[in-house]
Amino acid sequence: MPRPPAAAGCCPEALRTRLSERPWPERGWRRAAGHPIPAAVLIALLDPQHEPRILLTRRAGGLRDHPGQVSFPGGRVDPGDDTPEATALREAHEEVGLDPETVRVLGRLGRYHTGTGFVIQPVVAVASAQAAWRPDPDEVESVFELPLARLLEGRVDGEVPVPGPGGQVLRFPAMTYQGQLIWGATAGMLWQLREALQGMWAQ
Repeated sequence: MPRPPAAAGCCPEALRTRLSERPWPERGWRRAAGHPIPAAVLIALLDPQHEPRILLTRRAGGLRDHPGQVSFPGGRVDPGDDTPEATALREAHEEVGLDPETVRVLGRLGRYHTGTGFVIQPVVAVASAQAAWRPDPDEVESVFELPLARLLEGRVDGEVPVPGPGGQVLRFPAMTYQGQLIWGATAGMLWQLREALQGMWAQ
């Protein structure tokens, strides 16, 4: 599709309506056995009415799960979390210092299953951009903002090969931005966000 004007924005209320119109399908890698670990991530759209950007992090290299990969703020559901939204907001505050009071939740995309045994609930929201993010060094190596226009281009920059069962090689589509490689579950959830946002650019 043609690249939208750089200054165009999207309408949060229209996105809220679209997210609630129908259940979004579950996607990702489904394990044949075992119980998946519930998790949630926050897909935060920053400055949605002007030059929208998506909040992303690079995970710390010392983490047990997905070290060094690009991710949304988020993590496992804690016993005290009443909803996936509570998990996503708590994790975003802990990981990058995002104030929950500046976040407005719009809805959910379809859950995403990972090959490492997680089932992730993406929570879509709009949030106020901060002058400086405060990444927790134990969890987050860096924070960056992906322009929504880059996502809506629909360009895939390559594939990441991953060993699969039975000796097969699984290939995951990937995109890059400013040297950051975005693939796997994060890319899969971004593709679904792009689907939800089709046709919502302000002209």
